[in-house]
Amino acid sequence: MMSQRSVTSTNTKQQGSDTELTQPARVLVADDDHLIATGLASSLKSLGHTVHGPVSNGRLAVDHAREERPDLAVLDIRMPDMTGLEAAEILWKEMRVPTVIVSAYSDDEYLTRASEVGVFGYLLKPITAESLRVAISIAWGRAEQEGANVARIDQLEQNLRNRQVVEQAKWKLVERFGVPEPEAHARMQRAARNTRKPLVQIAEMIIEGADISSPSFEPGAPGESPEGAGGPTSR
Repeated sequence: MMSQRSVTSTNTKQQGSDTELTQPARVLVADDDHLIATGLASSLKSLGHTVHGPVSNGRLAVDHAREERPDLAVLDIRMPDMTGLEAAEILWKEMRVPTVIVSAYSDDEYLTRASEVGVFGYLLKPITAESLRVAISIAWGRAEQEGANVARIDQLEQNLRNRQVVEQAKWKLVERFGVPEPEAHARMQRAARNTRKPLVQIAEMIIEGADISSPSFEPGAPGESPEGAGGPTSR
């Protein structure tokens, strides 16, 4: 669902660790009603969250999120300057920050719009600490799943692009040297092993005109390690 596409709690994540938390640590609050905003902030603190804000409109919420990078936002649906739904869309698309909307309205129009923009929870006022806890828990789980789905799609798309590059380079070798397709592929794999570069990097070099029969592609030729270059050498 932050690559940029994964949702994790940045406040309590250990440096260098890939462990993801089950709850957001830092929550941004935005509501133009000061009493409701402070009530939400108080409830969130009682639930163990670190509160950012509250701020009074959607634009301030977006500005604050860009600066502080909260894990989740709780936004009123109707606010001046920028609505909660407009802010939620920016928070999710730009920063992968999921939103729980709080609203006095349950119109189908609002619910439909909410489902289209980065809203993962919808609470009707008045709001209790318990209902807020449940909504945040569900929203966070949904956002994590969405983030994982997006990351998987990104990886699949990257794998497809890599295969297309390798295929293009392979057929360039077939045309250039008149060798069978398996032999062209074997030459690319050999060059990748010799130089310790990912196969896709060798393919890109071939497309750009490199001659993989030259000494620079022989064993012991200088090259990046597979880890440093970002991928396997010969698959």
